Amino acid sequence: MGEVCKRVAPSVREEEEEEENGDGGVDPAAESSSAKLYEDVPEMPLMALNHISRLCKSVDASVRFYVKALGFVLIHRPPALDFNGAWLFNYGVGIHLVQRDDARRAPDVNPGDLDPMDNHISFQQCEDMEMMEKRLNEMGIEYMKRTINEEEGSPIDQLFFKDPDGFMIEICNCENLELVPAGALGRLRLPRDRHNPPLRMAAAGNDEA
Repeated sequence: MGEVCKRVAPSVREEEEEEENGDGGVDPAAESSSAKLYEDVPEMPLMALNHISRLCKSVDASVRFYVKALGFVLIHRPPALDFNGAWLFNYGVGIHLVQRDDARRAPDVNPGDLDPMDNHISFQQCEDMEMMEKRLNEMGIEYMKRTINEEEGSPIDQLFFKDPDGFMIEICNCENLELVPAGALGRLRLPRDRHNPPLRMAAAGNDEA
């Protein structure tokens, strides 16, 4: 079910040469080139991804999909936004849905077959891939399943499927893959708890958060 893309493992001699170089397999020239990319780039005040916004042909259908298939939660949307849409939030990221019309199309959507090379968003750190696959089957959602990186000793399981508008979503356990900065050690900023919006509990009898 889908092509498995794997990187060719290095030969024993290549591994020995890397050890002899004492650089852990990192090419000094490539490291220097990567470092130059970050020259004159100040430390940015950004903290984390806040939301993605999607045009959809039916806000209601997309809300049902993201709630039922992925467990997102509807949140309050500012009244100043006087066009048809909805906001959802969970897992530290928001999804903003906007009703599509003839003047607003979604050019990055491929209505054809599932292709991991297409534009998509990915949810990593899935604690139970089997449970996610079972849920997709229960909802009758077509998906592609594959495992990559097995030869490197850190297999990554992936599920690819599409929302009602054809935008592709990936679920994976990519936390198994080591995060190795390319010439930018010390520049990575991991999300902190305070990047999440404050939670305001709904008043009694009011279902909106």
